[in-house]
Amino acid sequence: MEYLFSYGTLQDPQVQKSVFGHLLNGKTDAVTGFQKMENAVYGRYPIVAHTGNPKHKVKGMAYEVSAVDLKKADRYETEAYKRELFTLESGAKAWIYVENSN
Repeated sequence: MEYLFSYGTLQDPQVQKSVFGHLLNGKTDAVTGFQKMENAVYGRYPIVAHTGNPKHKVKGMAYEVSAVDLKKADRYETEAYKRELFTLESGAKAWIYVENSN
């Protein structure tokens, strides 16, 4: 089992049912060294950028996901995002969709 950290729309139960076909099991967590920018993608969706500054923190949910769930999430997110593995405040490693500067 892996973790997916969500700070945006994937926290919505209706979005989870649409994307994954089921609700995800998760817990609140946060990631430091990131800054969240609202309405940054298509003027509507948030995105996070890795700043490395320990004073920056983004709160969200760490969801248990399978490899199949991750592939579904990859399809849901656009090329504006890329998925990278980071350590959360809890110490768990989680995939996070971050700013894709490529």
